[in-house]
Amino acid sequence: MEPKFNDIIKFIREKYNTPEGFIPLHSPFFGGNEKKYLEECIDSSFVSSVGKFVDLFEEKIAEYTGAKKAVACVNGTNALQIALILVGVERDTEVITQPLTFIATANAIRYCGANPVFLDVDLDTLGLSPMALKNWLSNNVELRKIILNDIHTNYQNKSQLQPLNIKTGKRITACVPMHTFGHPARIDEIIKICNDYNIPVVEDAAESLGSYYKGQHTGTFGKIGVLSFNGNKILTTGGGGMLLFMDEILAKKAKHLTTQAKLPHPWEFAHDEIGYNYRMPNINAALGLAQLEQLPQFLKSKRKIASFYCDFFDSLSMIFIKEPPNSSSNYWLNSILLQNHEERDEFLKIMNENEIMTRPVWNLMNTLDMFRFYETDQLVNSYNIAEKLVNLPSSPIIK
Repeated sequence: MEPKFNDIIKFIREKYNTPEGFIPLHSPFFGGNEKKYLEECIDSSFVSSVGKFVDLFEEKIAEYTGAKKAVACVNGTNALQIALILVGVERDTEVITQPLTFIATANAIRYCGANPVFLDVDLDTLGLSPMALKNWLSNNVELRKIILNDIHTNYQNKSQLQPLNIKTGKRITACVPMHTFGHPARIDEIIKICNDYNIPVVEDAAESLGSYYKGQHTGTFGKIGVLSFNGNKILTTGGGGMLLFMDEILAKKAKHLTTQAKLPHPWEFAHDEIGYNYRMPNINAALGLAQLEQLPQFLKSKRKIASFYCDFFDSLSMIFIKEPPNSSSNYWLNSILLQNHEERDEFLKIMNENEIMTRPVWNLMNTLDMFRFYETDQLVNSYNIAEKLVNLPSSPIIK
């Protein structure tokens, strides 16, 4: 074993005060009102999709992020699917996104029957590259007047020129950049470019609760933002997600769709369109509310461990992924870049054999069998990152 690997093992064990035994990649911390709120929820008998904790959790998340409204969902993937439906994504259209992402991003696009287009990321943000986006659009997309069917009149201006992929003949109906590992993408540039082509932006902010770009919370720049509260996120509800809106009318529509499109009535079951059973249960929201109360402490702890990692890996002449310019990252998962694929695999093997959980970045979406036939650009940065990146233990428990 290389001496530097021994140094890394020693460093991580010291910082997590775990001389021996397993150190997870990211584990939740329950040190607040979780038990109190869960007991209150159970005592109320409202543990399903109705109850005060759902409404309160939505209000507090909106307040924290600066969104006008927030709508809770059963998980982040379903929240992203609803967001895509709301901006007009439908079958046989195309949605621009990045290949360096968790599979939920691509899956949600396919749930709508749309095809993903995978464009490259920036090396410093790990998120969708505005330059790659601009280049691909200028070379492949034209704005044309297209008569849309009635379903689109709910979401888009019927007279608006529509972006068309001249190669495939399909409309581009959305762009989904992701704030990877909590590091904000250059979202203002992405939105400006997309606005020039009348493409709505849905922010995949699943990993970036507590992250800010130019002083504004991620997920509040685009038409809709999406958060995740999975068990490994900075704030967890066990499973859950949230839609963020600056448009209150669109938020009302989201609430309607996620609750089976049921019309209000004292006793009748009346529904006015195809809806979804995507409402977050009250018991999950109770857990989330208690977690949200501790978020400032979580963020402080995570930035502390990021600072430790940054100094330590700089001393080893290894590249630690720092928050991008103009950003404040939640450092959800800390990451380093190794020299090459071989060193990355050796690092992963040694760390995991020594019970320190590390992982590579996800397999690029375009390399998976179900997505390999969809359009991409050259993806130079994406392949480079996928070959070298490793995630480090990042639980928010550093004292």
